[in-house]
Amino acid sequence: MSPINRIIDGCKAGKQKEFRKLYNLYASPMLSVCYRYSRNMADAEDILQEGFIKVFRKIKEFKGSGSFEGWLRRIMVNTAINHYKANLKHSFHHEYNDEMHDKAGEMNLSEKVFIEKEVSQEQILSLVQDLPDGYRMVFNMYVLDGLNHKEIAQDLGISENTSKTQLFKARRTLKQIIGDKYGERIQNII
Repeated sequence: MSPINRIIDGCKAGKQKEFRKLYNLYASPMLSVCYRYSRNMADAEDILQEGFIKVFRKIKEFKGSGSFEGWLRRIMVNTAINHYKANLKHSFHHEYNDEMHDKAGEMNLSEKVFIEKEVSQEQILSLVQDLPDGYRMVFNMYVLDGLNHKEIAQDLGISENTSKTQLFKARRTLKQIIGDKYGERIQNII
Protein backbone atom coordinates (compact mmCIF):
# COMPACT_ATOMS: atom_id res chain seq x y z
CA MET A 1 0.00 0.00 0.00
CA SER A 2 1.36 3.41 -0.96
CA PRO A 3 2.00 6.07 1.68
CA ILE A 4 -0.82 8.27 0.37
CA ASN A 5 -3.27 5.36 0.52
CA ARG A 6 -2.26 4.75 4.15
CA ILE A 7 -2.88 8.43 4.92
CA ILE A 8 -6.27 8.32 3.17
CA ASP A 9 -7.25 5.17 5.04
CA GLY A 10 -6.19 6.82 8.30
CA CYS A 11 -8.33 9.86 7.46
CA LYS A 12 -11.29 7.61 6.69
CA ALA A 13 -10.78 6.04 10.12
CA GLY A 14 -10.91 9.52 11.68
CA LYS A 15 -7.28 9.73 12.78
CA GLN A 16 -6.33 13.37 13.39
CA LYS A 17 -2.63 12.68 12.79
CA GLU A 18 -3.43 11.41 9.29
CA PHE A 19 -5.59 14.47 8.56
CA ARG A 20 -2.62 16.64 9.52
CA LYS A 21 -0.33 14.63 7.22
CA LEU A 22 -2.79 14.97 4.35
CA TYR A 23 -3.10 18.70 4.89
CA ASN A 24 0.68 19.17 5.09
CA LEU A 25 1.16 17.13 1.93
CA TYR A 26 -1.38 18.98 -0.23
CA ALA A 27 -1.86 22.43 1.31
CA SER A 28 0.78 24.19 -0.77
CA PRO A 29 -0.23 22.92 -4.22
CA MET A 30 -3.93 23.39 -3.43
CA LEU A 31 -3.27 26.93 -2.19
CA SER A 32 -1.92 27.68 -5.66
CA VAL A 33 -5.16 26.38 -7.17
CA CYS A 34 -7.25 28.46 -4.76
CA TYR A 35 -5.18 31.57 -5.42
CA ARG A 36 -5.84 31.34 -9.16
CA TYR A 37 -9.54 31.72 -8.41
CA SER A 38 -9.33 34.40 -5.74
CA ARG A 39 -8.66 38.11 -5.61
CA ASN A 40 -5.92 37.91 -2.98
CA MET A 41 -3.98 35.52 -0.76
CA ALA A 42 -6.29 36.00 2.23
CA ASP A 43 -9.27 34.84 0.16
CA ALA A 44 -7.21 31.94 -1.22
CA GLU A 45 -6.35 30.84 2.32
CA ASP A 46 -10.02 31.00 3.32
CA ILE A 47 -10.97 28.91 0.29
CA LEU A 48 -8.22 26.41 1.11
CA GLN A 49 -9.45 26.00 4.69
CA GLU A 50 -13.07 25.64 3.58
CA GLY A 51 -11.99 23.16 0.91
CA PHE A 52 -10.07 20.99 3.36
CA ILE A 53 -13.04 20.96 5.72
CA LYS A 54 -15.09 19.57 2.82
CA VAL A 55 -12.34 17.04 2.03
CA PHE A 56 -12.26 15.82 5.61
CA ARG A 57 -16.05 15.51 5.68
CA LYS A 58 -16.22 13.73 2.32
CA ILE A 59 -13.07 11.62 2.37
CA LYS A 60 -15.07 8.44 2.96
CA GLU A 61 -16.68 9.08 -0.45
CA PHE A 62 -13.31 8.79 -2.19
CA LYS A 63 -13.31 5.28 -3.63
CA GLY A 64 -9.79 5.31 -5.06
CA SER A 65 -10.93 4.72 -8.64
CA GLY A 66 -9.20 7.88 -9.85
CA SER A 67 -6.44 10.18 -8.78
CA PHE A 68 -6.78 11.45 -5.23
CA GLU A 69 -5.09 14.70 -6.20
CA GLY A 70 -7.60 15.15 -9.02
CA TRP A 71 -10.47 14.54 -6.61
CA LEU A 72 -8.96 16.99 -4.13
CA ARG A 73 -8.33 19.61 -6.83
CA ARG A 74 -11.95 19.41 -8.00
CA ILE A 75 -13.18 20.02 -4.45
CA MET A 76 -10.89 23.06 -4.19
CA VAL A 77 -12.04 24.44 -7.56
CA ASN A 78 -15.71 23.93 -6.63
CA THR A 79 -15.11 25.59 -3.26
CA ALA A 80 -13.44 28.55 -5.00
CA ILE A 81 -16.35 28.84 -7.44
CA ASN A 82 -18.85 28.75 -4.57
CA HIS A 83 -16.83 31.40 -2.74
CA TYR A 84 -16.82 33.54 -5.87
CA LYS A 85 -20.57 33.17 -6.31
CA ALA A 86 -21.22 34.01 -2.67
CA ASN A 87 -19.17 37.18 -3.01
CA LEU A 88 -20.27 38.15 -6.48
CA LYS A 89 -20.48 41.92 -6.63
CA HIS A 90 -21.39 42.16 -10.27
CA SER A 91 -23.08 39.97 -12.80
CA PHE A 92 -22.07 38.89 -16.24
CA HIS A 93 -23.90 41.15 -18.70
CA HIS A 94 -21.97 40.72 -21.86
CA GLU A 95 -23.54 38.96 -24.75
CA TYR A 96 -21.66 36.79 -27.13
CA ASN A 97 -21.53 37.32 -30.85
CA ASP A 98 -20.28 35.24 -33.76
CA GLU A 99 -17.27 37.45 -34.43
CA MET A 100 -16.03 36.93 -30.87
CA HIS A 101 -16.64 33.19 -31.12
CA ASP A 102 -14.59 32.94 -34.29
CA LYS A 103 -11.65 34.72 -32.69
CA ALA A 104 -11.94 32.90 -29.36
CA GLY A 105 -11.97 29.54 -31.12
CA GLU A 106 -8.70 30.23 -32.91
CA MET A 107 -6.44 29.51 -29.94
CA ASN A 108 -4.38 26.41 -30.57
CA LEU A 109 -1.95 24.41 -28.46
CA SER A 110 1.04 26.57 -29.38
CA GLU A 111 -0.80 29.60 -28.03
CA LYS A 112 -1.35 27.88 -24.69
CA VAL A 113 2.38 27.23 -24.33
CA PHE A 114 4.39 30.24 -23.25
CA ILE A 115 8.04 30.70 -24.14
CA GLU A 116 9.84 30.31 -20.81
CA LYS A 117 12.86 32.25 -22.06
CA GLU A 118 10.72 35.32 -22.73
CA VAL A 119 7.94 35.24 -20.12
CA SER A 120 7.81 32.70 -17.31
CA GLN A 121 4.69 30.78 -16.38
CA GLU A 122 4.72 32.55 -13.01
CA GLN A 123 4.68 35.95 -14.77
CA ILE A 124 1.72 34.87 -16.91
CA LEU A 125 -0.18 33.52 -13.91
CA SER A 126 0.47 36.79 -12.10
CA LEU A 127 -1.06 38.68 -15.03
CA VAL A 128 -4.06 36.32 -15.04
CA GLN A 129 -4.50 37.04 -11.33
CA ASP A 130 -5.00 40.73 -12.15
CA LEU A 131 -7.82 40.12 -14.62
CA PRO A 132 -11.36 41.17 -13.63
CA ASP A 133 -13.12 38.43 -11.65
CA GLY A 134 -15.34 37.09 -14.45
CA TYR A 135 -12.51 36.97 -16.96
CA ARG A 136 -10.16 35.30 -14.47
CA MET A 137 -12.67 32.66 -13.42
CA VAL A 138 -13.58 31.61 -16.96
CA PHE A 139 -9.96 31.76 -18.17
CA ASN A 140 -8.78 29.54 -15.31
CA MET A 141 -11.58 27.06 -15.77
CA TYR A 142 -11.24 26.83 -19.55
CA VAL A 143 -7.50 27.15 -20.16
CA LEU A 144 -5.94 25.84 -16.96
CA ASP A 145 -8.52 23.33 -15.70
CA GLY A 146 -9.75 22.12 -19.10
CA LEU A 147 -13.48 22.61 -18.57
CA ASN A 148 -15.71 23.30 -21.56
CA HIS A 149 -18.11 26.22 -21.84
CA LYS A 150 -21.12 24.11 -20.89
CA GLU A 151 -19.43 22.98 -17.66
CA ILE A 152 -18.28 26.52 -16.88
CA ALA A 153 -21.77 27.88 -17.49
CA GLN A 154 -23.27 25.30 -15.13
CA ASP A 155 -20.65 25.87 -12.42
CA LEU A 156 -20.92 29.67 -12.51
CA GLY A 157 -24.64 29.91 -13.23
CA ILE A 158 -24.14 31.82 -16.48
CA SER A 159 -24.93 31.09 -20.12
CA GLU A 160 -22.48 29.31 -22.40
CA ASN A 161 -22.39 32.44 -24.56
CA THR A 162 -21.38 34.54 -21.56
CA SER A 163 -18.63 32.03 -20.78
CA LYS A 164 -17.34 32.32 -24.35
CA THR A 165 -17.48 36.11 -24.18
CA GLN A 166 -15.61 36.21 -20.88
CA LEU A 167 -12.91 33.92 -22.31
CA PHE A 168 -12.59 36.05 -25.43
CA LYS A 169 -12.27 39.21 -23.35
CA ALA A 170 -9.79 37.59 -20.95
CA ARG A 171 -7.56 36.56 -23.85
CA ARG A 172 -7.85 39.97 -25.47
CA THR A 173 -6.98 41.70 -22.19
CA LEU A 174 -4.05 39.38 -21.52
CA LYS A 175 -2.76 39.91 -25.04
CA GLN A 176 -2.86 43.67 -24.54
CA ILE A 177 -1.17 43.53 -21.13
CA ILE A 178 1.54 41.19 -22.39
CA GLY A 179 2.11 43.37 -25.43
CA ASP A 180 2.43 46.48 -23.26
CA LYS A 181 4.66 44.80 -20.71
CA TYR A 182 6.82 42.43 -22.75
CA GLY A 183 6.61 43.67 -26.30
CA GLU A 184 4.61 42.97 -29.39
CA ARG A 185 6.67 39.91 -30.37
CA ILE A 186 5.41 38.02 -27.29
CA GLN A 187 1.90 39.44 -27.65
CA ASN A 188 1.53 37.71 -31.02
CA ILE A 189 1.88 34.19 -29.55
CA ILE A 190 -1.29 34.58 -27.48
